[in-house]
Amino acid sequence: MGHYASGDMLESTQTSSPKLAVLTAFQEHCSGKRINTELAVVEGIRAIHPGKHVTTVAPRSVDLFGYAKAGHAEAKLITTGDSYQSLRAYRAPGSRMESGDGQLSDDVDFGHYEYKWNGEIFPMYHVAWADETMGLQSFHYILSDRKDGGAVHSVAADRLVIKCGKWSSELHEEIYVFDNGHWQKNEDLWKAKETLINDVHGFFDNRAVYEEVSVPWKRGIIMHGTLGCGKTISIKALMHSLQDKGVASLYVKSFDACQGLQYSIRSIFAHARVMAPCLLLFEDLDSLVVDEVRSYFLNEVDGIESNDGICMIGSTNHLERLDPGISKRPSRFDRKYHYKLPGHQERILYCEYWRKKLSKRSDLGITDEVCEIVANVTDGFSFAYMKELFVQALLAIVGGRDEDEDMTDASASAAADSVKAVEGSAKLAKDGETTESTADATSGDSATEKTEKDSKPARQPCKVPEVEIPEHLQSNAFLRVLRKQIVALVKDMDNTDDETATPKPKIA
Repeated sequence: MGHYASGDMLESTQTSSPKLAVLTAFQEHCSGKRINTELAVVEGIRAIHPGKHVTTVAPRSVDLFGYAKAGHAEAKLITTGDSYQSLRAYRAPGSRMESGDGQLSDDVDFGHYEYKWNGEIFPMYHVAWADETMGLQSFHYILSDRKDGGAVHSVAADRLVIKCGKWSSELHEEIYVFDNGHWQKNEDLWKAKETLINDVHGFFDNRAVYEEVSVPWKRGIIMHGTLGCGKTISIKALMHSLQDKGVASLYVKSFDACQGLQYSIRSIFAHARVMAPCLLLFEDLDSLVVDEVRSYFLNEVDGIESNDGICMIGSTNHLERLDPGISKRPSRFDRKYHYKLPGHQERILYCEYWRKKLSKRSDLGITDEVCEIVANVTDGFSFAYMKELFVQALLAIVGGRDEDEDMTDASASAAADSVKAVEGSAKLAKDGETTESTADATSGDSATEKTEKDSKPARQPCKVPEVEIPEHLQSNAFLRVLRKQIVALVKDMDNTDDETATPKPKIA
């Protein structure tokens, strides 16, 4: 027992029979000097079931309840007498839009179960308790007949553990998420850019090619660019598309853990090596890898241990904040994908997406020509802002608000009042602004241009792009409402701080 041994323990070792001396001493130590709940539970079960073999497993690796819920077994809680302890919990509907009264469930801390699997019945206990240092502890205790005399393990129980353990190690429309210092499966995050998908799929499809040319089978990708331009949705699409290839998805939310940042990083990569081939995702990489753990992180990425089969993807909104050892070292993150603000064609496609979604609402008048106009007037918008534009415009239409009605927000209303249709061209312009092109408006002599280059220019207020609206679309319901909504959004962009823009398109 090392330095934990005491005089009483040594005396107990000398006076007890040789066969039970060590166990007796250890039991006394656990019951007096320190608390070992796991041992106490096992001993209690053995005392009540002397003819049974007790196999202890952890739900995180052998999820007997999940295995039964998936239809591979049956777990029945024995509720007769006082053989269980549970918390009766109420779970409200997921949102107020969902109908129903919610659900009642039992969070069982101590339960005796009848577990049926493969034609066999296993009595089973589930016990959970709070540990001062380790947090919540939870174990399954599987009981089986002692058919093999003094065998250390039960053959019947081991068959169940192997089958359930294999099932538990696989992902079933879920991904691994690392948070609060440990890995856990997450179903909520499981809910399709062509080059990126081909790159990642090509990596997992070409292991033999990597081996043939003696190149390590690993990959690192950085997604960077403005907020709201599609990095997260691309990651979700990749996770979904790789499911059929048997590629696990591991998602890292933070490095924070009571054991320290280095412990978390070590645990993350150790689990990724076990799960390979896998997709290891680091969101907001610039915030995760702080100075004190940068070297440790880089050693795990490109150190002595093999990372074969691991495709790492890191996302960031600020590529310039990443350490050069991460962003510029090819053997670590060797490909970068820049998510720019959507171009004209991408904005048209996004409008087409909404047009198809609203195909049943022909009264809105969202035609191909309208999509072209919307794409023109949203120059400089991110996908996030375009989504907000469509949502707000549609809500205004559903709510019966016309473009001449006052908006709730005073500043947005004031901005809308400063917008007018220029006669003869049906263009959008602000009071005091000309309708000449941007190139004409910014032209000047060389001395002026030199002065502007030498000094930092002040941020210009955002402006609504000038877009011609044909006469036959002047009364279009969707465009009428959209005109006021887009001015309100541009006003919002203009009021957003440079440091806190989320995102800040440049509209001029």
